[in-house]
Amino acid sequence: MLFVWPHVVFAQKQYQVAACDWMMLKRQKLGEFQLAKDIQADGIEMDMGPLGRRELFDNKLREEHFQRLFRRTADSLGIAVPSMAMSGFFAQSFLTRSNYRELITDCLQSMDVMGAKVAFLPLGGSGNDWKTAGAAHDEMVRRLHNVGEMARQQGKVIAIRTALDARANLLLLKEVNSEGIKIYYNLQDAVDQHLDPCKELKKLGTKNIGQIHASLTDSVTLDCDPRIDLHQLKKTLDKMRWSGWLVVERSRDAKDVRNVRGNYGRNVAYLKEIFQNCNPKKK
Repeated sequence: MLFVWPHVVFAQKQYQVAACDWMMLKRQKLGEFQLAKDIQADGIEMDMGPLGRRELFDNKLREEHFQRLFRRTADSLGIAVPSMAMSGFFAQSFLTRSNYRELITDCLQSMDVMGAKVAFLPLGGSGNDWKTAGAAHDEMVRRLHNVGEMARQQGKVIAIRTALDARANLLLLKEVNSEGIKIYYNLQDAVDQHLDPCKELKKLGTKNIGQIHASLTDSVTLDCDPRIDLHQLKKTLDKMRWSGWLVVERSRDAKDVRNVRGNYGRNVAYLKEIFQNCNPKKK
């Protein structure tokens, strides 16, 4: 049974800051909302649960008890859930799952429970063959169109992480031809490939960006990382008139990688300082 909690409207800002629950070791755990509150995040990106060899995600949000419990807790603490993530597809292939529609339906229904509008679909587990012309590419385009239309009909977006550059992403979106598919832009992918994220974002265009993972490969926290200029990034997004959620995935101090509160608290504080012009107390 699908339970839809009465909609709670959170204060809207041009930029809001969230963190990934699975990276904070809180995947579908009730304590993720208090943790988000403690590190002064505006929201949390909830994961659908592990996939592996399972037929479906190990997803608590299919049960009415957990639907009520998670939504009530999030609302009571003032923590939004802007997106649901299908992190299982970092390791599993979206191309080889015969029940891919069922998996997407599970995600879309969970989004209804938590009030999310964006689904995060990483394509890392699908290999690289689909990135060049051929049968795998054609099948990826077909599947993305199908699920994009499923999302579009419900007023939602599936934001895909491809690790492609802006030009290749634009070509892919044109082929997919669905307003329900956008790019989940990951700063890590650009920086690791020695691309300028500001130039890439401008090429990609405002309407094609579903959400942004605002973090880099683990090394140091964002406030100490010389690999990216977040002040310049904000200027770029301001000029593009983009608004939405900046979600912290990584950017952990490699010397203290398990210090969840320390790493994510510093990253959230730094993003808020730059993008919301505030200086929250660092935990």
